[in-house]
Amino acid sequence: MDHLEGNTTPLAALLEAHRVLGLLPPAARDTLAQTLKVQLADDGERLAGDQPLASALYWLIEGECALLDAAGDTVLLLRAGELFGANHGGATGVLAAQARGKVRFTGIDAATVQGWREDSPALAYLLGNGSSGTRAPDPGLPGGDPALNLMSTPVRALIRREPITLAPETSIRDAARIMSEQRVSSVLIVEQGLLFGLITDRDLRNRVIAAGLDTARPIADIATLAPMSVDLRAPAFDALLLMARHAIHHVPVLDGQQIAGMITATDLTEQHSTSAVYLAGDIYKQPSIEGLQNAAGKIGRLQRSLAAAQASADNTGRIITTITDAITTRLLQLGEARLGPPPVDYVWVAAGSQARSEQTARSDQDNCMVIDDAYDEATHGAYFKALATFVCDGLNACGYVYCPGEMMAMTDQWRQPRRRWIEYFTEWTSQPDPTALMLTCVFFDMRAIHGNSELLSAVRRHVLQRTRGNTIFLAHLVGNALLREPPLGMFKGIATVRSGEHKGTVDLKHHGVVPVVDMARVYALAGGDEDVNTQDRLRAANANGALNEKNARDLQDALEFLAFLRLQHQTRQMNAGLVPDNHLRPEELSNFEQTQLKDAFVVVQSMQKALGHRYQAGRF
Repeated sequence: MDHLEGNTTPLAALLEAHRVLGLLPPAARDTLAQTLKVQLADDGERLAGDQPLASALYWLIEGECALLDAAGDTVLLLRAGELFGANHGGATGVLAAQARGKVRFTGIDAATVQGWREDSPALAYLLGNGSSGTRAPDPGLPGGDPALNLMSTPVRALIRREPITLAPETSIRDAARIMSEQRVSSVLIVEQGLLFGLITDRDLRNRVIAAGLDTARPIADIATLAPMSVDLRAPAFDALLLMARHAIHHVPVLDGQQIAGMITATDLTEQHSTSAVYLAGDIYKQPSIEGLQNAAGKIGRLQRSLAAAQASADNTGRIITTITDAITTRLLQLGEARLGPPPVDYVWVAAGSQARSEQTARSDQDNCMVIDDAYDEATHGAYFKALATFVCDGLNACGYVYCPGEMMAMTDQWRQPRRRWIEYFTEWTSQPDPTALMLTCVFFDMRAIHGNSELLSAVRRHVLQRTRGNTIFLAHLVGNALLREPPLGMFKGIATVRSGEHKGTVDLKHHGVVPVVDMARVYALAGGDEDVNTQDRLRAANANGALNEKNARDLQDALEFLAFLRLQHQTRQMNAGLVPDNHLRPEELSNFEQTQLKDAFVVVQSMQKALGHRYQAGRF
């Protein structure tokens, strides 16, 4: 029987004294005491490993652990004696449990727990009903079941490159050379445009080198003929089953009879690594920009997994932004390792959608640097210019393209000491011309990523002091916020673009999401609110009375729906191999969704009018 360090109480006694488990019949408690395996977890370790929490009921015997949500934030801190997992406790969004210090715990399989529920009304009440107490993990979310992710992911999403094909008469030597040059572990053999067979690096080892075969012979002599294949549109789970059942590691992908590509066991394994937790952890281990590029390449798959799981736009934005933050931080760490420690304190600051935690898989850069006032250009300028350039170049290499307006820390103007940033905002709020308003909209949305965050906090405090109650500046900002209107016609119908490249579409970002973002920014500046995320700003506007509860909820729901449609639209494009954009054709939606879209636009339009009237009445 297991005992605890510093605690000689037998498990049987602990079970009997437990508020919930003590309700079990004595015989069941005795059986548990003999069969339970007490485990140890160190500080920061996940108690359930990679398994979903719902797969077992966990009993925290000694120590503390934190229940984490999809973003890795602590939802609840548990202490010794408490239970979690197996749909216990009703904590929606809980996806992992992490040790705080050393802990001892054990797990009881979900089937056993369900039997307790069925046999005992008291236990059923205390443990939940097994279905509605806790939301099951979303497929593709951190902590979710990888098999569910594979069920929702089509095989086509796993194809990494164009297939490498050879004719049957190609020599073994030439095939080996091509495989080495192309860095592939297999090639497809094609005859008259149809799949004939395949060879793998294992075939070269076992059927050629080990057998002493002449490498001038054709690859048809060593090929696996008429190999098993999978359809392009099949769920990736089918490919996983095929490989497992037949102990194979390479499967051709067909579109009808046409060859579409090849997937490997590694491709399926990597599908399990698209959680934000895994990606962030992997990013911090990378020693080079090349490694970060490979990690960043998984972000699109992460977004597709989240979309397939019907994750909210708000949660998706926060999760995707977590990865951007990790890449940025790691680049700064690598830069400091290359250039040496910074000569004075600084903070790297994200602006725009990254600052608001509202990014999608396709984003450009908006960033800046606030440096301590001890900064001297002659002495320190070269260091910070080199560091900022290294990071911005690295972000670009990872897919975060350079800002078209050059609003990046590598631009001298946006790499300044704190005192200069305070001067910037003083100028912008004193003389709110169009350029000043544009810069305020970009740089008021700021969030510290790495370094001394107090440098940014001092700037933000100064800004909020100047904007709160500044009716002249806010009036100009409101006018700027009303420039982008929802695409509604005279009779409140959806008005699509009439001509050009995007004819027949609506721009979900610039005429749907952005107007809400702009209004929320006005509420934050007017109320002196330090929140940056748009949903958080709307909640704060309700709390401080700038918005009543109904209007705040309407705007929040409209934003979530518009952003969700945008993500789903982009995901469909990525799945089809297209470059994602913001231009949706209404006919892609069901009639019900089109009605919801129109209603969301009406909400945004009405709230814009209300904000305009409030501005005209001078009631800021």
